[in-house]
Amino acid sequence: MNDATIKVRPISIAVLAIGGEGGGVLADWIAVLAEHSGYRAQATSVPGVAQRTGATIYYLELFPIAAAKAAGRDPVLALMPVPGDVDIVIASELMEAARAVERGLVTPDRTTLIASTHRVFAMNERTALADGRADETKLIEACGAAARRMIAFDMEAMAEATGSVVSAVLFGALAGSGVLPLQRPAFEMAIRRSGVGVSGSLAAFAAGFEAARDGAAKPKPTPVPAPDPIPSALDTLLREFDVSADAMTLVRAGVLRLVDYQDLAYARTYLERLRPIRQIDAARGRDDRLLAETARQLALAMSYEDTIRVAALKIRPERFVRVREEVKLGDGQILEIAEYLHPRTEEIADTLPAGIGRWLLRTGWARRVVDRFTRSGRTVKTTSIGGFLLLYLVAALQPLRRRSLRFAAEQASIDAWLDTVSKTAARNYELALGVAKMRGLIKGYGDTHAGGRAKYDAMAECLPRLIDRAGAAERLALLHKAALADESGETLRRAMQDL
Repeated sequence: MNDATIKVRPISIAVLAIGGEGGGVLADWIAVLAEHSGYRAQATSVPGVAQRTGATIYYLELFPIAAAKAAGRDPVLALMPVPGDVDIVIASELMEAARAVERGLVTPDRTTLIASTHRVFAMNERTALADGRADETKLIEACGAAARRMIAFDMEAMAEATGSVVSAVLFGALAGSGVLPLQRPAFEMAIRRSGVGVSGSLAAFAAGFEAARDGAAKPKPTPVPAPDPIPSALDTLLREFDVSADAMTLVRAGVLRLVDYQDLAYARTYLERLRPIRQIDAARGRDDRLLAETARQLALAMSYEDTIRVAALKIRPERFVRVREEVKLGDGQILEIAEYLHPRTEEIADTLPAGIGRWLLRTGWARRVVDRFTRSGRTVKTTSIGGFLLLYLVAALQPLRRRSLRFAAEQASIDAWLDTVSKTAARNYELALGVAKMRGLIKGYGDTHAGGRAKYDAMAECLPRLIDRAGAAERLALLHKAALADESGETLRRAMQDL
C-alpha cells in the first residue's frame, strides 16, 4: 500500500429530511449515482421521532473502487455521521439544517451545506403559547457561518413550480454545486434508473442545478401584496389617524379583519376604541408604540374565536384550495377533510343569546342533558354535503353574535383592559405598553381561554404594586415571559412569589 492510497478517504454525506419529502429517494439516487460512477456506496438511515413528522437522517459514504483495489482490501465505512467529519450535509428544510449545525455535522473547514430555506414548523413552534417561530434570518446566518460553503434557497417552491418534490431539487443542487467529482449526465441517469416520476424529477433537478450553479444563496424576497382597500364607509375615520406607516398598517389590518369577522359597524367600534389611545400618543409627540400594540391586540381580542368563527373558517373556499395544494391532489383523486369538533356545554352556551346561555349554565338538568351529547365530540367531514351544511348553519349565526353570551363577556373584558391601558399610560408609559401586550394571553376558547384569562387576571392584580416601582415595565415583562412558559401557570406563580 503506497502513501497516495493511504490518503484516500471516503466522501461522507448526511441527508436530513422530514417524512414525505423524499429523503429516502434522494439517498437512493446518490447511492445509485455512486455505484455507476466507480464508487462503493454504503447508505444507512436512522428514523427520527414524530415530533418532526418522522425526521430521518440518511448517511452515505462513498469510496473509490480503484483506491480499494490499489490497497488490496475493501474499505471500512461508517454507519453514522461523526460530528466534524462530514463533507456534505443536505437538509430538506431550514430547521433541519440548523439541527445539523447544532449536532456538529457542519463545520467551517470542511462541510458544504445544501439546504432548502422553506419552513415546516417544529412541534415546539406550533404549540408555543405566543409566537414561537424561529427567526429564519438568524437561522440562515448561523448556518452560513458554520459551513465552509452554503447553498440555500427555497427548493420547496421550486419543486412545486416544476410539479415535483423537494428531493429532486436538492439532488440538482448537489450536482450544480460541483462538490462531487461527477458530471450532470451521471446524476440524471440515476433519476432515470428509478423509473418513477422521471419527467417531473428531471425538471426539478434542472431547476435546482441551475440555481446552485449560478450561486443562489438566499431566497428572493417575496413580493408584498398590495393591501386590500378599506371600505369607503370607514375610510374617512381611518384618515383621522395621523400616525406612522407601521402603526397605520396595523390599524388597517385590524379594520379589515373586523369587517370580515362581523361587519362595518364592528370595525367602526374598533376605530372609536383606538381614538383615546391615539390621543395619548399624540400628546407625547410622534411616538405611536402604544397605539400600534393596542391596535394589534384589540383586533385580535375583538375577533375572538367562538363556534361561529371556527365554523366559518373551516368552510371557506380558500381553505379547500389550500388543502388541495398541500396534499398535491392529482387529477381523478378524491379529497376528504375530516374535522374533529368537541364543543363543550360552555361553548354552546356562549353562542346562545345571553339570557338563554346563562339559563343553560345555571340549570342543572339542562346542562346535564347537553353534557351527555357533547361528552365525546364528533367528526364532521366538511367535504360531504351534510358536514358542510352543518358548519354552514353555525357560521350563518354571525349576525346574531352581538346578542350572544360570549360577546357580552368579551366586550366587557376589552373595555376594562383598554381602561387599564389608558390609566397606566398616564403614570407610566412603558408599563402601559406591557399592559397592552398582556391582552395577548387571552385567546382561543375552552380550557385555553380560561387558562389565559387566569394568567391575565393574576398579572393585572400586580399592577398597583408595580406602577410606582423602579423598573416596573421590566418586571411586568418578566411576568409575561413566565406566563408564556407553560400552560399550567406554575412558572408565573413562582415568578409572582419572587416578585
